[in-house]
Amino acid sequence: MIIQLYIEGQRLELFKDESVTITDSIQNVKDIDKVFTAFTQSFSVPASKTNNKIFKHYYNFDITNGFDARKKVVATIELNNIPFRTGKIKLEGVDLKGNKAHTYRITFFGDIVDLKDKLGEKKLSDLDLSAYNLTYDEATVESKLTTAESSSNHIIAPLITHSQRLFYDSDTASDVADSGDLHYHSGGGQHVHGVKWNELKYAIRVNKIIEQIETDFGLSFSSDFFKNTSLEEFDHLFMWLHRKSGKVEDLSGSTALFETQVDGWTPTPFPAPTLVRITATTLIVDLGIPDNYYSKFHLQLNTTSAVSYSVEIFKDGQSIYNETDITGNHTADGDAGDFEIGDGDYTVFITASEAITFSNIVWDLIYQEPQEPAVQFQEGTGTYTTTAIFTFNVNKQMPDIKILDFLTGLFKTFNLTAFVVNGVIQVKPLDDFYTGTDTYDITEFVDVNSSKVDVALPYREIEFKFKDTKTFLANKFGELNNRDWGKISYNAGETALAGQLYKVELPFGHLLYERLNDADDGSQLNIQWGYNVDKSQNAYLGSPLLFYPILVSTGDISFVDAVNDDNVATSHKNLTSVNLPFNSVSNNSATNDFQLNFNREASEWSGDTDFADTLFSVYYSNYIASVFNTKQRLTKLKAYLPMRILLNYGLGDRFIVAGNQYKINSISTNLLTGESNIELLNDL
Repeated sequence: MIIQLYIEGQRLELFKDESVTITDSIQNVKDIDKVFTAFTQSFSVPASKTNNKIFKHYYNFDITNGFDARKKVVATIELNNIPFRTGKIKLEGVDLKGNKAHTYRITFFGDIVDLKDKLGEKKLSDLDLSAYNLTYDEATVESKLTTAESSSNHIIAPLITHSQRLFYDSDTASDVADSGDLHYHSGGGQHVHGVKWNELKYAIRVNKIIEQIETDFGLSFSSDFFKNTSLEEFDHLFMWLHRKSGKVEDLSGSTALFETQVDGWTPTPFPAPTLVRITATTLIVDLGIPDNYYSKFHLQLNTTSAVSYSVEIFKDGQSIYNETDITGNHTADGDAGDFEIGDGDYTVFITASEAITFSNIVWDLIYQEPQEPAVQFQEGTGTYTTTAIFTFNVNKQMPDIKILDFLTGLFKTFNLTAFVVNGVIQVKPLDDFYTGTDTYDITEFVDVNSSKVDVALPYREIEFKFKDTKTFLANKFGELNNRDWGKISYNAGETALAGQLYKVELPFGHLLYERLNDADDGSQLNIQWGYNVDKSQNAYLGSPLLFYPILVSTGDISFVDAVNDDNVATSHKNLTSVNLPFNSVSNNSATNDFQLNFNREASEWSGDTDFADTLFSVYYSNYIASVFNTKQRLTKLKAYLPMRILLNYGLGDRFIVAGNQYKINSISTNLLTGESNIELLNDL
């Protein structure tokens, strides 16, 4: 077969005997929790006249506007002039012979690598989620606590406290002022108690985080799973906005000052015409140049106000500049060393005791590469007024986790696969990936002299668990049951299997919630809450927390809507419907019996195990059970597949060999010889 390799539409010349091998695998039985697997292949091409032109004589560093080997470029592989694979190519280097260019070394990456490249080391806090910022005060918290999540409400406040212990005791004679007793009594004095408004934090719908990742990084996910509003187990999933242990604070650690994330810039389009662009809140620099190429990297703030203020600049979520007690105009001069410059995402926060109007807040950059003209990027807000309320900035309250780790965690949670079709990242559960696919009989193309059958199961047991189950009640569960809350260890009921222990661990925290009983008469209440403290009942940070909020008619709950400077309750009111946190989509298994546990745990709400659909049973059991099946084998064979199969097969398809049907574990094809080394699993 004839191999054609194109870089940005230009065809590279290849060595006649150069071996180009492509390996495909979507979920390998040998490493089942690995996601975003992109095929890669390194090979060499001659330093011919054509290739020297494409790579712009890369070996000669004196050339102006030469090939930028720091970046991957779009590439396509064709077989006999028919598209075979799309992806990216990176130039690794040039080999010289006799002091002349002889060979270019390149690596071809599958399309999914674009996801990793774009996200890099960025964190959730780098996302522009300013559209979801809201006031943090007693009235807004109450509203979000008592309003159900819906297609138009993506921020709620669940009954999860960061420090306060809640309970319920209807014996009013034993009331204690400022306690966490949720029983409501209209009187004052000792009856002023309940959940304090500043014990609660907001939570955001996970699907809205997914959508913002798409927007900020120019990505597109399919709606098979992500963004599928009819799929309750994902669309109803929320993440608690808990960046630090204990109470919500602004960047100054105060709730008396007002913090504003500057969000007045006019966004540039994506993709931007240059490698510097701006969103409403974020300056994004991706030039890849040394710091000394900048002659200016300024943030200029202009105001005639006599009110003092502080300005803090963040780069990639980390504070790099903080100036306090400023009055009037101010310049933060990065190129003079005031703050760290270079590639990154820059955000600006202003803190003051009252609103301040600025005539302009301007990012001003000038940079120049050798033998190139200077380029200026200048963008101002125009007139901009800071807020005089305590704003809950969603991105600053986001848990500290990389975007790629967050997505990887979701993929592991729901056993998702990812592959690219026409620029769209297809996201599907593994079982769906294997459904409705094609079948190819490859019997006649198999080399019958080279096949072998191996043991498919490399493990004695597979463990599925959450990273963090160290909060008070979850930790207590572990101590009493000698296993982590929500964890399952699967070995198909066999205790003497050979092999190693394999662990699939999610990067998330996992709370055990408590449904309250009345301490006075023992009656069960319609109140369930979360207690985010450690085993010593101290405020706890932990890992990012996912949960399902359900608005429940609780009966009267005492809500403290005012506290004094010592955080002592001074006023309270009754609420009758509250967003309660759950590990199940519904509080009624007859409506939806899915629970966010790998193991089939007893429901905190009902006390029974009627919530039968678990993360493992719904998303993992078919695949894992087949791997542990005593009939399962890993068949390895060589085949010379015809073009009609090579160009059209997908990893979800089945191959038939000698009347037996198989799933594809992996396939590695030498495009020069046409030989494919194939690993197959029985389609049990």
